[in-house]
Amino acid sequence: MARAASVEADAASEGEVSAMYILRVSKKGQIVLPAAMRKRLGIKPGTWCYLEIRGKTLYIKPRPDNIIESLQGRFKGCGSLTDDLLKERALDNEREERKYQRMFGPKAEAVAPKS
Repeated sequence: MARAASVEADAASEGEVSAMYILRVSKKGQIVLPAAMRKRLGIKPGTWCYLEIRGKTLYIKPRPDNIIESLQGRFKGCGSLTDDLLKERALDNEREERKYQRMFGPKAEAVAPKS
C-alpha cells in the first residue's frame, strides 16, 4: 500500500487549498484516501463520492446522505419554475389556437337554440 505525503496550508475557506496529499495510483487505478482526509470530509466505508474533472484537475466530493435536503435552496433567486411552466403552457395554447384557426377558420360563437 502506498503512503501519502501531506502538505498543510493556512487557507481555511472552501475553494482554497487547505490540505494537499500526494498519492500514488496503483496498477488497478486505485488510490487510498488518507485517514485525516476521510475524517475531515466525513467519508466512511460505503460512502458514495462524486468524481469531477475540471480541466486537468480531479475533484472528489462525498455525496450527501440525503440528496434532496442538500439541494434545498440551491436555486433560490432563480425565479419560479411554476411561473415559467405556466407561461410556456400559455404559449402552447396560443399556438394550438392559431393552428386550429388555420385549419378550420375562426371558431363559431355558440348560438342558443330558438324556443
